[in-house]
Amino acid sequence: MGMGRALVERWPDARQWFDRASQVLGYDLLQVCLEGPAEKLDSTVVSQPALFVASYAALEWLRATTPAAIDQCVATAGLSLGEYTALAFADVLGFDDAVSVVKRRGEAMQAAADLSPSGMVSILGWEVERVTQLCDEVRQPGEILQVANLLCPGNIAISGSKDACGRAAELAVVQGAMKAIPLTVAGAFHTSLMQPAVEPLTQALDAVTLHAPRIPVVSNVDAQPHDKPEEIRELLSRQVVSPVRWEDSLRWLLAQGVDQFYEVGPGRVLAGTIKRVDRKAKCENISV
Repeated sequence: MGMGRALVERWPDARQWFDRASQVLGYDLLQVCLEGPAEKLDSTVVSQPALFVASYAALEWLRATTPAAIDQCVATAGLSLGEYTALAFADVLGFDDAVSVVKRRGEAMQAAADLSPSGMVSILGWEVERVTQLCDEVRQPGEILQVANLLCPGNIAISGSKDACGRAAELAVVQGAMKAIPLTVAGAFHTSLMQPAVEPLTQALDAVTLHAPRIPVVSNVDAQPHDKPEEIRELLSRQVVSPVRWEDSLRWLLAQGVDQFYEVGPGRVLAGTIKRVDRKAKCENISV
């Protein structure tokens, strides 16, 4: 618990974004973030809106305190749910609409996860070809197990049926992987097990207006920017069942000459992954 506490304490104006989101969600989001209960905040249904709003509020704090960082930004990207923060920052969709879509996304993904036991495992020390081979070795008939997050060299997450994830984690260590870490998630995100979430998410996206981005937003699905709203809408629907190409997204940004990154929101995934891709790149974390 405590998501957003540090930000609200140092910048009380952050409360306005939690209050505004609460009007869309129908419950006091900041109260849940600060007071829990933990099992409620950790649920996909609540954690997705919480992460989006906390990240967006941190962006607004950066805008208020370091306007040059905002004004000079030439492109943006976000990991999985973070892509919605990136799109809102690029004016593709408004804050209220983004909260509404993220709310539905969390509900739909939780419902899909509830249909069958599933999970995710982070495999450290292997490249994607070896991780793919591992999935092929342990996957049994009727099971799903596939690469879900390509974060950076030596850090690949797999996702799928719970039993298959367990066997993969054990075998990876036996066969020489540095580590195999089961992730605390509701289900097999970014695999075909999330297919039941696609239609509800598509409906939510169809109900809001998307605009052409004012700066490039790199898609998780193909690690490329897109400027047509309908393309962005379709890619967001595909995102929940497609591997996240985060390393390729970072390499696209670096190829454009980006050498200063700002990581906005909970965690330090960008700070950790960008150094594995380009040690010279600078990354400042805006924590919440």
